[in-house]
Amino acid sequence: MILPESSNSGGQARPAKATARGHHPLARYLATRLGLSVLLVFGVTLVTFVLTNLVPADPVQAALGEQAAADPQIVAQFRKQAGLDQPLPVQYVNYLGRLLTGNLGTSNQTRLPVSQEIAKAFPATAELALVAILISIVIGVALGLWAALRRRRAADHVIRAVSLVGLSIPTFWLALLMYYIFFFKLRIFPGSGRLSPTAIAPPHVTGLYTVDSLLAGQLDNFADALSHLILPALVLALYTVGLLTRFSRSSVLDVLNQDFVKAAKAKGLPARVVVTRYVLRGALVPIITIVGLAFGSLLSGTVLVEKVFAWHGIGEYAFTAATKLDLPAVMGVGLVVGIVYIGINFLVDVLYGVIDPRVRIQ
Repeated sequence: MILPESSNSGGQARPAKATARGHHPLARYLATRLGLSVLLVFGVTLVTFVLTNLVPADPVQAALGEQAAADPQIVAQFRKQAGLDQPLPVQYVNYLGRLLTGNLGTSNQTRLPVSQEIAKAFPATAELALVAILISIVIGVALGLWAALRRRRAADHVIRAVSLVGLSIPTFWLALLMYYIFFFKLRIFPGSGRLSPTAIAPPHVTGLYTVDSLLAGQLDNFADALSHLILPALVLALYTVGLLTRFSRSSVLDVLNQDFVKAAKAKGLPARVVVTRYVLRGALVPIITIVGLAFGSLLSGTVLVEKVFAWHGIGEYAFTAATKLDLPAVMGVGLVVGIVYIGINFLVDVLYGVIDPRVRIQ
């Protein structure tokens, strides 16, 4: 029980009230962001459904083939079975009902549940994107910080030039070049796939071969999976490294001119303490934004790299579904990618509130 202020001689009630007030903005902030995320997911389902139905090609012919699609009875039966004979609003309501049960439909090409195929393909892309974004964060933020601290010196000019090269090189061309040099010519890295042809996939736990190999205690499999992972991850990371380097440099330069950093220097604090406790923390919020967007982009934009390195992930699955006009698969991939982006943005918003208390009360 909290005593009234007038009867509290020790001042113990005030911290309790302040603490209670301090929790409300964060809880309200998280609840608002969560509500917006739910609305965005609903919007993604609507956009995915509408855009898919605006495709000019005939999904019935793509599903049945030319010979079966020429028979009106077969076409009518298929449209009725798939619910395509109903008005679009009714089809959308039915689509939402299926989504609530985790049903993304059945692939027209493989006749397998789309959710099952995406669950099989997504971990491969997630593993590739996670390693690429970790490489990007470590290298990109470090180079950006170094360039900002060495502003207008030789190191700054070199780092900016290197980051510009990373932003300018087309990813598909770099993938082919790296494949040719490091596999075909030098034989340093394996060429394609997630494991060697003679290796057996580890027991499925997460779908990430490196993680599952460690969990199963299969160190040989872990080394093999990691060796296959490095080259495509480096290809994907190069663009993001360039992006994070330039953005981190700009963000750190902005923080270096802030009064609280000047005050920390005036107190005589060591340079390492000023950089780690004041500069980096102040620059984190905008950097987190770029990291979140880059990670979402890596998860959804790895099609060409996956094709070059025969990495059977969500990008290759989406490409195959689009070329064969497999609309249930296309809708499933679009929905999953949209939800991933929304989830990443929600996590970024949560980190905003944790790192910068000013964000919570806006």
